[in-house]
Amino acid sequence: MFDIGFFEVIFIMIITLLVVGPERLPKVARTAGLWMGKIRGFVTSVKADIDKELATEELKRALAKQASVPELEEIVEKTRSSLSQDNAQGTDQTPEAGKKVSDSAKSVTHEVPDAKET
Repeated sequence: MFDIGFFEVIFIMIITLLVVGPERLPKVARTAGLWMGKIRGFVTSVKADIDKELATEELKRALAKQASVPELEEIVEKTRSSLSQDNAQGTDQTPEAGKKVSDSAKSVTHEVPDAKET
């Protein structure tokens, strides 16, 4: 994270020992360790939040890209228009289709002999 080598750490420890003194050094080291742990936890949570936001933005972009595909919009519009045309034609032809079905049913019942006779 900071690119500090072994000799730099030793140098910082010697300076801290001289400034703080041997009596308070364990307490200062413990406090510094706690603060470093809190800072690391904060940095980790910020990184996780940023990663979540980036993933959300990527998903939104992908959905927007898929939704704006003109070919799909054309297909949907063609399907809607053909369904509305079929629906309009179907309602106009419904009485004729019903009459044809009933005529076909009558002709089939006249052509098929009764099952009782066989």
